[in-house]
Amino acid sequence: MKKAFIVPLLIVFFLGYSDAAKKTSVRGLRYATYKNHTRVVLDIDGPVDFTQNRISNPDRLYFDLKNCSLSKKTKSSLTIDDGILKTVRMAQFKKDTVRVVFDIKRFKNFYAFMLEKPYRLVIDVYVQSSNKPAETARKKKKIFTEKNPYKIRTVVIDAGHGGKDPGAIGKRGLREKDITLYVAKRLGKILKARHGVKIVYTRTRDVFVPLNERTEIANSRKADLFISVHTNASKKRNTRGIETYFLNWTNNREALKVAARENRISVKKMQKIQNGLQMILQDLARNSKREESLRLAHSVQNAMVNSLKKDYSKIENLGVKYALFYVLVGAEMPSVLVEISFISNREEEKRLSRNSYKNRIAEAIARGVNDYIRQSTLIVQPAGNNVFGG
Repeated sequence: MKKAFIVPLLIVFFLGYSDAAKKTSVRGLRYATYKNHTRVVLDIDGPVDFTQNRISNPDRLYFDLKNCSLSKKTKSSLTIDDGILKTVRMAQFKKDTVRVVFDIKRFKNFYAFMLEKPYRLVIDVYVQSSNKPAETARKKKKIFTEKNPYKIRTVVIDAGHGGKDPGAIGKRGLREKDITLYVAKRLGKILKARHGVKIVYTRTRDVFVPLNERTEIANSRKADLFISVHTNASKKRNTRGIETYFLNWTNNREALKVAARENRISVKKMQKIQNGLQMILQDLARNSKREESLRLAHSVQNAMVNSLKKDYSKIENLGVKYALFYVLVGAEMPSVLVEISFISNREEEKRLSRNSYKNRIAEAIARGVNDYIRQSTLIVQPAGNNVFGG
């Protein structure tokens, strides 16, 4: 009998959603490979509780999906062979349990989370970076000799929500999905026209794009930056202001509320998921270029506040914060989520209805991106080089 061993500390035991009442079915299995992780997605038709374990000889990671069945139309295995995973296979392990087995090639830790509307179980398997200290030092030395070490070639801009997901809706009927699409497209035009960068949009029209697929787009295009645009909302109608987020664990109640709304789950579920994944989320944030994301967030936040204050009153700077946003999970480049104003605030909703205000926001975000690149360049090279790729 093969001996099971304890999963490392970074791999946290986690129960999915405890509200799985009826038997759910696995409808699909797919994957995508990125620089330092492989993402496996299980399409299911409802919430599931799940447990996980790791077994040696040979090395395998498995998930047991409780109160679940495997659809006969679903492909039960995938050959991956990407240097991280060999294969992923599924079977009806018990009458009410589907087992999903990952045959491992290389492994450091994993991160698993549920997404709703539609339901998916997303599992990211990470590997240790291959850079050794000496190799890193040599690379840093080389950076000083390069003409443009922070050359930005591709920026992915994500317009929050869309399609069947309207996002937050203001008192006057303004919809978040419409505002974010306008600002995202305007921002893309500015960056492309002024700096010659390639712009990739997660959506260019009113369509629904699942949260996990948005970062997958950025990773697959090898983007240098990822910016997700949103409008904020609060039950307190007088709440107003601008804030910018990056990925990390938080115990800030307001940040949790924002993340829960953007993740389309309850605050209670948000708290439960985050508490169960605190240690691995901290490690995941390090893999997601946290320091660069933090600097990008500050640059964008400052640019928005300073720009809008010139022509608008009562612009409140709510600062840079962090939380578990699904849309940022797995991003392999500096990434931020921008809450440009409160659509639930009467005055800010009125402003968001005007193109002049939305144009100013897009201009400000673009300025923040430029400031981030300029500051990054000054850290590692003499000033004077064009900070954007031409």
